[in-house]
Amino acid sequence: MGLTYVEGKVAASTGMERDVRFLVDSGAVYTLLPSDVWQDIGLEPQRSMAFTLADGTAIERKVSECRMTLFDRTAHSPVILGEPGDEALLGMVTLEIFALVLDPFKRTLRPMHMRLACSNPG
Repeated sequence: MGLTYVEGKVAASTGMERDVRFLVDSGAVYTLLPSDVWQDIGLEPQRSMAFTLADGTAIERKVSECRMTLFDRTAHSPVILGEPGDEALLGMVTLEIFALVLDPFKRTLRPMHMRLACSNPG
């Protein structure tokens, strides 16, 4: 199984922004920003959340929100504020916000097929 990386940009309300190379992690719920990235752009922690690592270890991390740009699309997304040694990960919540899905066979991101159920389609 191969790895999928995508280039993106993150920005805070301070106006500061950084380019980031994200590993697309289909097992991650939230996107993770390395400590140098979120500190450089001036993000502030908004709350703490508990997470479980792949090996079962329980950890706690601070969470915030930032503006992200992927493939010429811009939106806001929650992000985990990483600690030294944490790698940039692109999680499923962010992919859903951008209406993107990981193609597991081609190891690329593609537009999500959007469905909407309504009682009055016209």
